[in-house]
This record gives sequence, C-alpha cells and structure tokens, in this order.
Amino acid sequence: MSKEKEEGAYARSGVSIDRGNRWVEAIKPLAGRTNRTGVVSGIGGFGGVFRPDFARYEDPVLVSGTDGVGTKLLVARWARRFSGLGIDLVAMCANDIAVMGADPLFFLDYLATGRLEIDESLPVMEGVVEGCLQSEMALLGGETAEMPGLYAPGDFDLAGFCVGIADRKKIIDGASIRPGDHVFGIASSGLHSNGYSLARRVLLEQGPVDPGVSVPFEPGTTWGELLTTPTRIYVRLMAAIRKALPVGAFVHVTGGGLTENIPRILPDNASVRIDLGSWPVPPLFSHIRQAGGIDLPEMLRVFNMGIGLVVIVSPDASSSLDSLLTSRGEAFWRLGEVVAGRQEVLYAGA
Repeated sequence: MSKEKEEGAYARSGVSIDRGNRWVEAIKPLAGRTNRTGVVSGIGGFGGVFRPDFARYEDPVLVSGTDGVGTKLLVARWARRFSGLGIDLVAMCANDIAVMGADPLFFLDYLATGRLEIDESLPVMEGVVEGCLQSEMALLGGETAEMPGLYAPGDFDLAGFCVGIADRKKIIDGASIRPGDHVFGIASSGLHSNGYSLARRVLLEQGPVDPGVSVPFEPGTTWGELLTTPTRIYVRLMAAIRKALPVGAFVHVTGGGLTENIPRILPDNASVRIDLGSWPVPPLFSHIRQAGGIDLPEMLRVFNMGIGLVVIVSPDASSSLDSLLTSRGEAFWRLGEVVAGRQEVLYAGA
C-alpha cells in the first residue's frame, strides 16, 4: 500500500498531511540558525512568540512590512535557481522597515503551492534563513499551503512579513530634509525583485534563451545567474550609517524606481534633482532599454537602474557619509541634491 493510500482521501485529493509534517521537521533546524535574543518559541507551535527588549528604547514602536517577489518566481523556475528567492523575500521586507530607522526583529514566511516538493522548496527556505541572518532577524514562523487546483503543477508563490522596533522620536520620516541636502546612491546587485514582467518580455519572450548561455556583456556569467541574482539587503549598512551620522532619509528603491520612491519620503515643499550622468548604469539595464525600445523616463520608473538605496544627508554630514561608505568598500555616488519643489524627482543631463 502506498504512503498516500495510507493517508486517505485527503492525500488522494492532493494534500498530504504527512508531507507537510516532514516539511516542518526539515525546516526546524534551518529556522533554529536564526534564533536571536528575544525568541521565546518559534516554528512548530500555533504562533511564534518574541519578547522585544523594550528597555533599549525610550519610546518603542513596532514597525512592520510585508511583500513578495513578484514574477521573479517565473524567472527562477526558468533558470531552476531557487535559493535566491528566499533572500529576495526577506530583503523586500527588511529593507522597507530599516529605511524608517527600525531594527528588524522577526520574520514570517508564506509558501503556497499545488504540491509541496520538499527537494525544490528547501533551497527557497535556505535562502529565507540566509536573508534573516543578514538582517539579524529570527525566522519565527510561517505557513506552507498545498492547494491543488489553485496552483498548476510546479507553480508556487511566496510572501513574507517582518516586524522591527524603533524609538518613536528616531523614526526616519524625511521631516528634516531641506533644500541643499545631498543625495547619495548606493549600488544595487541587479534588478533586485522589481520590473521582472517587463524584463521577461524583453529578454525571454522575444526569442528562446537558455539560462546556461553566457551573457555577452557580463563575461563568465550566465543569463540564469544574472537574472536570479538576489536582492541586496542593506540592513546592517543602514544601521552603521544611523549610528555614525544624522540621516535625513533612506529610500529603498523598489517598484517605481527612483522616480516614484524618492518622493515618498520628501516633505511637501521639496524635490530632488538627480544628475543622470552621476553614476554608471549597469549594462543589464542598458541592454533591456535597447532591446525593448523603452524610453529613459519609463526605465527610471520601472527599474532601480543600479541604485538600490538612496541616502539623503545635510551638507555638514556629507563628508562623513562619504568616508564611511568608502571605508566599507561600498560602490556609491553623489546623485544630486534636494531643491525647492513639490515632491518630484527632476532629472538633469542626458
């Protein structure tokens, strides 16, 4: 008698309780690697329990974020490279709360699929663990759902949720930004997790592309490797910057690019002028633009264009930021400055 027959009708309908139990046991030791001060109980119970160290904060507030990885899932399936997705998932959540001045505490994941294939899903969870370690977060729990009929064979989706903590008076909300402040950009690791619907159409759907083929403008790198490069996690870098100098704003450059994300942090009497020639746009973005016949304004609204994190500081703090980033070996550029305006990004140069 097969294992599924032993389980009964539910397994024959496509959902295996035993398979789910084996999955939980497989990921418990992974999650255990992320344990940090504050974890009371984690994976396996009805809920994860975490006790923040509120005494470290004068007026502690919790900051939360949730996100997914979008159609990068389809690219990962095409390339058969899944471990980076877990890092992407954590990065999209952790970076978003860290730009507000929060210290990430714990993370929860959600994985939904038609049939749980442990050998394929485990690399995703290994990536989640790596992302949590980079963010200094505990993987406190999550949910894995088998939903045959809703997801086709081989399909799955990911979502994540994180909670951090900050001093209320130290929340970074852009209120201190003034015209004349300096705008810096810190390098992304590639597309990150945004713009993949357009990238797929331009790069993969206009003709067959083998993920193992070398990229002509990135010697030694295949298309599969390039397009599944994980999103960079900036949590530790932002913490170091906050500790060293006053920050007017951080901006996590996600969907909407520089054009749509920078205004989210600007006061209503300010805009940002960016000099387009101030940083080298990675060749991947130039290739997408040329192959897709996409105009520059749309590129700047869809992709990060090589800038994953923006930092706005006063002129007095500018040299300190420059020195700190240089000492850490960061690739960064002075992009422009804050000007009087109406919460816009104004581009100068060709």
